[in-house]
Amino acid sequence: MSCPICGSETVPAYRPFCSKRCADLDLAKWLNGSYAIPSSSEEEDEALDDEAETQAKLRH
Repeated sequence: MSCPICGSETVPAYRPFCSKRCADLDLAKWLNGSYAIPSSSEEEDEALDDEAETQAKLRH
């Protein structure tokens, strides 16, 4: 099995990744929204937009 980030052989301690670095890069993609499951509902999209606006206001 190869690492989904860089293509190197995986290491059992970080499987399915080859290193902590690649595992962290993958986690960062999830956290910043690079990975997303598409929605087919406009209501869901609006709810997510509202939630994002609320979170942005709370950060500032």
